Amino acid sequence: MKKYYRIMLGRKSIYADECFKGNFIGAGFLGDLDFTNKLHDNWKEFNKKYIPIYIEKHPDKSRIAAGLACGALWTICKGIKNGDIVLCPNGEGSYFVGEILDDYSYHSSENLPHRRTVKWYPSTIDRAIMSDDLRHSTGSIGTGSEITKHAEEIEKLISGNRPAVIISTDETIEDPSDFALEKHLEDFLVENWKQTELSKEYDIFEEDGELAGQQYPTETGPIDILAISKDKKTLLVIELKKGRASDAVVGQVLRYMGCVKEELAEENQLVKGIIIAKEDDPKLKRSLSVINNVEFYKYKASFKLIKS
Repeated sequence: MKKYYRIMLGRKSIYADECFKGNFIGAGFLGDLDFTNKLHDNWKEFNKKYIPIYIEKHPDKSRIAAGLACGALWTICKGIKNGDIVLCPNGEGSYFVGEILDDYSYHSSENLPHRRTVKWYPSTIDRAIMSDDLRHSTGSIGTGSEITKHAEEIEKLISGNRPAVIISTDETIEDPSDFALEKHLEDFLVENWKQTELSKEYDIFEEDGELAGQQYPTETGPIDILAISKDKKTLLVIELKKGRASDAVVGQVLRYMGCVKEELAEENQLVKGIIIAKEDDPKLKRSLSVINNVEFYKYKASFKLIKS
């Protein structure tokens, strides 16, 4: 089945035009290594081998940063298959769209030496006409992220048809109105983090001074918010319920926590979780009553009309 990916072409899309003119996508992490005939079939094994190498070459980087880099490398070099579709920000509010044509190749001493050949489409997709859900997914941090759940909308955009403003493709969603509200709540939490109770103990993870903890990519999907305690001893996985079934969101946050513990946490670093929802959920709270390291937070949304 054809899959869809958002791929960043260099920091702040600095190499987007070069890639478009040269008909390729690429990555620059571990640029001195040639992965020809050395690519593992799954992300986990690749990370297991190359995260230590990345940290050895960049001793100032954390395992979280190394995970971002190696995950992006594997996605671009191996995870994306021939025939898959890539959306690449061009740095001007639109996305180049193209189809992957061949397997990995190494180009020593070039920008983004780890490359795949692409057949670019003649037109771009304007970010402004995307649904909130797709815009959110394509705006996530990291070099590469899978966005196949938005396949129907992307195909409509490619053909020039504007989709509905709100689209939800998550089968576990029980309340679409909560889903729409809490997609915006995530952005609000990130933008107003310093005004929240959580900010007293945690910071949203940053990499090189840029936010990297929102929609942090993992092999099991993107984490809504990944934070780290101010003393660097605890990693915090935050998931908004987003109208999903209780069992689904509990299972998801535990999977993310397991992934963070196994792949990203430093030795002796704890991993905790938080689920945020609009109202008390007896099923959810019953599940969390037997899980010591996951907490439940409830939010309240309000607004005022002020005559001026």
